[in-house]
Parts: sequence; structure tokens; C-alpha cells
Amino acid sequence: MSQTQSLMSLAKALIDTSHFSLLLIDGDLRVLSASRSFCASFGIDLADAEGRLLTEIGGGAWNTSVLRNLMDSALSDGLAAGPFEFDLVRTDRPRRRLVLNVQLVDYEENRDARILLSVEDVTEARDAQTRITALLTEKDELLREREMLLAEMQHRIANSLQVVASVLQLKARATETPEVRRVLLDAQDRVMSVAAVQRHLELGVGMVEIGTYLSKLCESLESSMAGEGSATELTVRADRAVVSSHEAVSLGLVVAELVINAFKHAFPDRRRGVVVVDYAVCGAGWTLSVADDGVGHAPLSPENRVGLGTTVVTSLARQLHADIVLRDLTPGFMTSLVHAPPVNGDEPKPAAGVAALVS
Repeated sequence: MSQTQSLMSLAKALIDTSHFSLLLIDGDLRVLSASRSFCASFGIDLADAEGRLLTEIGGGAWNTSVLRNLMDSALSDGLAAGPFEFDLVRTDRPRRRLVLNVQLVDYEENRDARILLSVEDVTEARDAQTRITALLTEKDELLREREMLLAEMQHRIANSLQVVASVLQLKARATETPEVRRVLLDAQDRVMSVAAVQRHLELGVGMVEIGTYLSKLCESLESSMAGEGSATELTVRADRAVVSSHEAVSLGLVVAELVINAFKHAFPDRRRGVVVVDYAVCGAGWTLSVADDGVGHAPLSPENRVGLGTTVVTSLARQLHADIVLRDLTPGFMTSLVHAPPVNGDEPKPAAGVAALVS
């Protein structure tokens, strides 16, 4: 046996036992050897494949211009070709998506050329990609629809709360009982707080940039209070930070409550003043402060007892695991919520309420 025959026998043995779908083809596109994996994958009898033209095997399913051009290109240029995808279409079997790679392994003259053709069936992978793409597209459509519905719901809720606040204000003006009027106006303040927070909270899934959110919220509050004749200026300072939408709701309600309270009580007789909202980050902790340069905080007495607003802020501070710190600025007053991170992995403790009053 000549050396050429020995090498050919070795090549056939290697291809025959390969786990990959391989064909060894000569320069006339005649199949010299086919792997068992190829024959099993495409329902071709090994004895019927070897010695026949590539265009004849499998009932002529491999007789395509695409495949012939790929072979001719390898023969003429002597270069590897691929990967190249094409669809194998057979009358009695489902369409298959294949990836072809062509490698010229021996090149002297066309009659002596040897082409190694590897075939990979990627039908299931491409079908899976198509399904994934369709699912992702459907998901994006659902998310857009959800955002539209949430925005519409948010708008309607905010409008409804504004209507409720207006009704409470009208009822307060109509009553002749001071105690009832005070209760109705307190209720109006609470509804206005919720409405302001609702209008400017983005209800999407994920995190909220706190500086942008508080700025929009305070712009709305300032505009609303200016309509009632207030000349007070409202300023927002915030470190760059993101919080969950749940935390944003609680922080927004605290700010709305404290800002409305400052506008209504810190500057009597329409005197001018400044209210500053500050959100500062320190490590894993944060501090939210609302300060004014008004008349200060009146001491507690039977006539000036703790109101609903204080109860609301205390409850929200507890939810945020924050302590409330009150400080007399002289002039003015500052209320702060201070959230300290847990130590040594301990669970955060519930807020202690009013932690300090510094005169």
C-alpha cells in the first residue's frame, strides 16, 4: 500500500469514528468518506453516500447553488470558507438550519484536492433564539403598556386627591366651628402631601434618583403654596443617590409634610423666608433635613399639642428606620431624619422617635 493510500485510509478511519458531522470530498465533489454522525443526523446510509456526488446524496437535498459555490470557492482560492449558514430542505423531513465550514486539506490539482466539510445542525439553537427574541419583544411591549397604564393611573390618582383636597378646603371655609375647621384643614394638608408625592413619583420598577425626585416635588409644593399668597423661597440640596420607590414614597411624604408645615406656620403675616430641603449621604447612612429661618417651633402646651403631621412624620421615620432630630436654629427650626446603617450585620432598629432637641 502506497503512502497516499495509507494516509487516505487513516483519514477515512478518523472521519468515520468522529462524533462530528464530517464529509471528505474530492475535487469533483464526490464523497470519499462520511462520518457515522453525519449519516445518522441526516438519515443517509453510509454505503449509499461514499463514492457518490455530494449533489446526489440525501435525495438531492444537498444539491444547492449555495453549497456548490462554497465548494468552488474553496477549490479555486485554496482557502477555508465558513462558517456559513443555510437551510437544508427535504420533502419528507422538517427544514434544518445548518452551519457549514469548508477546509481544503490537500491541493495539487483539482482531481487530487481534498475538501473537509463539517456540518453543524443549529436548528434548535436558532429556534430558541427566535423564541427568546419574540419573548423579549413581547416583554418590552408589555413593559411599555404597563408604564403607560401606571402613568395614567398615577395621573388620575393625583387629580382625584386634588379634588378631595379642594372639597375639604371648601368644607373648612363653610364650617363655623373652629375645631372642625382645624381638623378639616389638617386633613386637607395630608391629602395635599400625598397628592404631591403621587404626582411626581415615577412608578416604574427599580430605583428613583432622589435629588431629581425631591426637586420636582418641591417645585410642585412651592407652586401650590405660592398660589395661597406665600412669599417663601424653597431650595433643595441633595447628594447623588438612588433609593427604592418604596423609600421614595416615604421620604416624599416626610418632605411634603414638613415643607407645608413650614410654609403655613413658620412665616406668619406673609413674611418672607427660606425653606431648605437637604438630603445628605454619609457612607451607608443618610440624613434628610427640612430647615427654615422663620419664627421657630412653639413649645408644647395644651393649646399647642402634637398634631397629626407630627404623628405622620414619626410613623414614616419608623418605617425608614430613622431617628427624628429637632433643632432650634434661632431664627428658624430644623427637623431631620437620621438613618444610620446597621452595625456588624445587625438588623436595623426601629426609630426611637424624637431623638434630640438642641436649643
